[in-house]
Amino acid sequence: MTTPIAPPPKKDPQQRTRVQTLPSGARSRAALGLTAAAAEGRFMLQVCAKCGTVQYPPRDACGTCLSVDLPWKDIAPEGRLIAETTVRTSTSTYFRERTPWRVGTVRLEAGPSIICHVHGDVARGGAVRISNRLDKSGQGVLFALPAERTQNMEDDPQLREMTANPKFRRVLITDARSGNALALAQAFAKAEASIIFVGEAEGWRPYPHRDELAAIPGVQLLPLDVTDTSSVAELAAEIGGKTDILVNNARFMRPGGILARGDTVFARDEMEVNYLGLMRLAQAFGPAMLGRGADGQNSAAAWVNILSVYAYSNLPALGAFSASSAAAYSLTQCLRAEMRPGGVRVMNVYAGPTDDDWHQPLPPPKVAPQALAKAVVAGLKDGLEDVFVGDVAQDLIDRWRAGPKILEREMSETDGGAA
Repeated sequence: MTTPIAPPPKKDPQQRTRVQTLPSGARSRAALGLTAAAAEGRFMLQVCAKCGTVQYPPRDACGTCLSVDLPWKDIAPEGRLIAETTVRTSTSTYFRERTPWRVGTVRLEAGPSIICHVHGDVARGGAVRISNRLDKSGQGVLFALPAERTQNMEDDPQLREMTANPKFRRVLITDARSGNALALAQAFAKAEASIIFVGEAEGWRPYPHRDELAAIPGVQLLPLDVTDTSSVAELAAEIGGKTDILVNNARFMRPGGILARGDTVFARDEMEVNYLGLMRLAQAFGPAMLGRGADGQNSAAAWVNILSVYAYSNLPALGAFSASSAAAYSLTQCLRAEMRPGGVRVMNVYAGPTDDDWHQPLPPPKVAPQALAKAVVAGLKDGLEDVFVGDVAQDLIDRWRAGPKILEREMSETDGGAA
């Protein structure tokens, strides 16, 4: 049974700070399909369209019939551990600093045998459930978990290394005024985050949930305005070296596209908060987090952006806001590439219409703040890069994958793009 981790001691400044090293990130183009699936927490393997053989490892031609038509499909994750070993020394700097490390071979019920990392609670010869995870280099790897949940399962050191579990980590939520700030803080407190910093713009101006937010154990309200470079820099100087998980929930939106607005005032505000605000945060907090990716249990672990799913396909009713979301989405791809060498996960959470005043003209279903917060914490625990929250978001991304041009036309003819 996994031993629960204890709250980490204060860092000893006389001890060596471990420099972030990464496992091998080299992958073939075919193998990147495994990484794309891992970003969403899906266990997918290639399945030959001609003979139906499940393929492992990823390849360019079927190992049975040599067909090159090998689409990726979701595969049943059940299997059995048939061989294992524990690595106690390694030529890889990354694994040498993290031994002992358990690995093994699992025979899947779907057919092939796979080599994978093995959770400490898996019994020899026992049944397992395969999970596709992103490792510290941001590449997909397979992890054998116990078939049934075990006590303190998330505290397994190998599993924690591949996730961004908030437990005992320090979190910054950037916008206290947002309608989801209270739910986010409550969810992180429940997940046992050690400190929850919450940025508050214009603290003199009241908002409904301030007292309830301040009363949550571990919450510290601090001045932060993402539209003010000095404000962001000052807070980064104060807590940048302590922030393990940053959740950017700052957002500005107003209804309307291009022709109905008549000016660019709101569009400028949307870009100022949704795009430039993200850039300011990244420039101020990114370097410190990048340098702390290997800092023990208190290592910098993840950067979370809460975005609109309309970043993928513009909703004309919220046209200018959708455009600012698309700009933020593109910027996070750059941020992900720049943070990857430090082992810091950049996770985008895409939500459909949220349950707030500005989305009232759109039809249900709406995403409640509690559902959004739950998805954020669950995504961190699973080490994901992309999370789609709500029926509208999931439906939209499915239709986008099926045909972006078709979706564009559908979005211009429907309210909210809901199915």
